[in-house]
Amino acid sequence: MVISGEDLGVAIDDTWLFRGLNVVVDTGECLVLAGPNGVGKSTFLRLLHGTQRPAEGSLTVCGGTPDERRAAFLRKVSVLMDDFALFDELSPRQHLDLLLRSHPGASGDPAELLEPAGLQHRADAPAADLSAGQWRRLLIVAAIARPHEVLLLDEPERALDAEGREWLR
Repeated sequence: MVISGEDLGVAIDDTWLFRGLNVVVDTGECLVLAGPNGVGKSTFLRLLHGTQRPAEGSLTVCGGTPDERRAAFLRKVSVLMDDFALFDELSPRQHLDLLLRSHPGASGDPAELLEPAGLQHRADAPAADLSAGQWRRLLIVAAIARPHEVLLLDEPERALDAEGREWLR
C-alpha cells in the first residue's frame, strides 16, 4: 500500500468535512476525488501531503506519516496544489532543466517532456508569456517529471482547454 487511511476525520470549526473515511491505494492505482466545492477534496490532499493533520484517524503515505517538511517524504511524493509559482523569466525548457538537475534520479530531455503536453512550440518563451492553460500544463509536466512514488494533483484540469484535458487523461 502506498496510501492507507483509517477512520480519518477533518473538522473546520464545529463542522466535519468528513469523518470515518477509510482509504487504501496500492502501487499503480489511481484515486480520483470528485464532488462539489467545500466537501474536503483539497483538504484530503493536504492530509496526504502532510500540510494538514487529521482531527481523527491514522494515515500513512509511502509507509510513514505524511510530512512535507521531511526530505525523505518529499523524495517519494510529488505534488501540485493550487497554482505553484514559476520563475517568470525562465522558459519551460529552463524550468524542466532546473528541476531535473535538482532531483537525484531524475532524467529526461526537457524537449521530450514538453512535446506530449503541447508545449514544444513555447519551450523557449518566458513563463510570464504563457497562457493560463500553458502555465498549468508546465506545472503538471514538472510534477510528473520529478521522481516519485505518489503523485498528488489538486484540480489538475483547472485552466486546461479540451485538448489539455484529453492530454491529461
